[in-house]
Amino acid sequence: MSLFAKKPTAKGIEREIGALQLEEKKLVAEIKRTAKTGNEAATKILARQLVRLRQQIANLQGNRAQMRGIATHTQAMYANTAMATGMAGASKAMGAMNKNEMMSDSIDNVLDDDEAEEESVELTNQVLDEIGVDVASQLSSAPKGKIAGKKVQMDESSEMDELVKRLAGLKNP
Repeated sequence: MSLFAKKPTAKGIEREIGALQLEEKKLVAEIKRTAKTGNEAATKILARQLVRLRQQIANLQGNRAQMRGIATHTQAMYANTAMATGMAGASKAMGAMNKNEMMSDSIDNVLDDDEAEEESVELTNQVLDEIGVDVASQLSSAPKGKIAGKKVQMDESSEMDELVKRLAGLKNP
């Protein structure tokens, strides 16, 4: 190979291997012919050429295997780089979304706590007003302790007696 020759490619190496294998077949045929003629010196020279040719073929096959391995590694590295780039973009997007979500949650928590508490108090007061219950006045007049329990029972029985008397009065005018 000269210094200014093109860099070998996989297809170029394949062509060289094919050409050398054809040359090997020709050389084997020539060795057989010279051996039949009885020319031992020429046969030995041709045999050395055959050994060198086979070494060259083996060397080119090794180079071809290395080139295929390098191509496979290059493709794997490209795939890893593409995946890493995609993951970096995805992690940036997830970080931005997470940051926005955290801010939104914080704002919602601050606003919701005050608003929810105020709304629940207003709603409770509105419902109590609709049914005519004034909680504060009932709590202050409510009886306290064990005695209150007996008094409530007595009040209920006296109210019942009053209702019975009124009913009787309505029946007998």
